[in-house]
Formats: sequence, structure tokens, C-alpha cells
Amino acid sequence: MNNIRLGVNIDHVATVRNARGEKYPSPLRAAILAEKCGADSVTIHLREDRRHIIDQDLSAIRSKLKIPLNLEIAATNEMLKIALKHKPSFICIVPEKRKEITTEGGLNLNFKKEFLKEIIYKLKKNNSRVSLFIEPKQSDIKKAKLLNADCVEIHTGKFCTLINEKKSFKNELDKIKKAVTLGNSIGLEVHAGHGLTYKSAKILSKTKGIKEFNIGHFLVGESIFVGLSETINQFKKIIK
Repeated sequence: MNNIRLGVNIDHVATVRNARGEKYPSPLRAAILAEKCGADSVTIHLREDRRHIIDQDLSAIRSKLKIPLNLEIAATNEMLKIALKHKPSFICIVPEKRKEITTEGGLNLNFKKEFLKEIIYKLKKNNSRVSLFIEPKQSDIKKAKLLNADCVEIHTGKFCTLINEKKSFKNELDKIKKAVTLGNSIGLEVHAGHGLTYKSAKILSKTKGIKEFNIGHFLVGESIFVGLSETINQFKKIIK
């Protein structure tokens, strides 16, 4: 059996809560339930505008969760300070724009490169595994290695959109496969995430070398109809 990990992103449990300004549904409850249902890690994105996950969620989940917490953050001094304080097991550095609906692409690894390298160094020294969210470009794989990241997470958004729209995804899949192969060959652990559904995860799971899938929006949405346990189990079957 392939030892591929499933990370469950619970951001959109917080989205539903915040829509009415209530205390429910609880992201902490979702995180603990995901753990009980067999998730290998729980992902939360603490955005600068706090549009879904908020600081209190991070504190509560960090204190109660027994499986690794994967904290997604932008490369800013504020987020670095928060990450160093809470010491999550995993950290994924992601790009962030205030007006975007969701993350639109991978990091620009040429922008403030020395600052990014410093952040990675400090987070690793603080005993967090550090991943960079990037496009499936071989040049970005090489840059991530030079920045001394532990892992890369391939942005699968374009690939998933092509599948959803019933368009040819072969070229995009080939890019992902080449990025995965290169990443593994130079000692980077490779993950995949963004926009994954049952169908796209099944196709991508056949690509050897991906060690972790991080799935959120579709998973939370599907759980409304069949429950979180059933959705997590279905994804675990697909990727493993």
C-alpha cells in the first residue's frame, strides 16, 4: 500500500461560521472529527484579513489536535511571528492577495527571495517542516531547493479546472509529473493541493512520488451531504 498522506483543510467550516457571525460550526470540532476519521493532518490558512480561520481557531486547534497541524501562511513578518509562537508541525508558505476568492497560483520565488529564505530558516530552526506552494514548473522546483525548503506543494488548480470543464488536461498533468519527478530526484518531498475533487484526485493519485494530498473546499462541501467521515474515507481510498 502506498503511504500517501491526506491533509484535510477545514477553512470553509470557518467560512460558514463567519457568514452569520456565530460560534458554529466549530473549526475545532471539525479538526478533531477529521482526526478521528483518519486524516493524517489538518490544514488551516490564517489569512491576513482573517476571512475564515481566526487566531482563536489556531490556538484552540493547536492545543487539542494530536495529528500534525499544517498552517498555511503568507510570507510576512506578522505571520512569521505567529508561526514561531505556535510551532505547528507543518507550515506551508502561500501567496496571498486581499481581493482573491481563493489562492490563484503559486508563489513568486523571485520576489523578496532573501526574506523568504530567512523565513524558511527561522521556521525550520523552530522545528516546523516547511513547504512552498508553487506552480508545476521545474524552475520553481529548483528554486525551492535552493531556498532550503523541506517540501513543495504543487498548485493543482489549473489541472482540476480543466477536468471540471471536461477539457484536455494531458499537458498540465505532464507538467505536474515532471515537477514531481524532479522534486523527488533533488530531495524535496512533493505534495499536491488546490481544487481537488474525487475525480481529479483519482487521476493524480496515479502519479508516483506525491507524498501528500491537501484537500478542502470540495471535501467540506461534499460532507454537507454525506458527512465528514464518509468524505474523508472516500478520499483515503482514492489516494491510497
